[in-house]
Amino acid sequence: LKPGAHLNVVGSSTPRAREVDTPTMLHSRLFVDRRESALHEAGDFIIPKQEGAVDDNHILGELGEMLLGKVAARSNDDEITLFKSLGLAIEDLAAAQHVYEKAVAKNVGVWLEI
Repeated sequence: LKPGAHLNVVGSSTPRAREVDTPTMLHSRLFVDRRESALHEAGDFIIPKQEGAVDDNHILGELGEMLLGKVAARSNDDEITLFKSLGLAIEDLAAAQHVYEKAVAKNVGVWLEI
């Protein structure tokens, strides 16, 4: 990876599966959507932890903390950042709201009575 790279890691969501290798995790500033989920479900983090390469403190913060300025995303332009997402219901709701608003604006879709 080039200095200053950013990775969004969103595919794997089980403790035994991962998308990035241990050196990548070790050399990245790690942010997650939810710390508790990452500690128990994110193989991208759990496997390097089991190997002794990282510990729980390698998770620098949750996405919300970073967006609120409670934790810095980078201290210099060369740092590699990594966002590990396991998914949050609010992310699904935000996407659904966006799609709904676009459909209403374009007058497309089918209304279902439930």
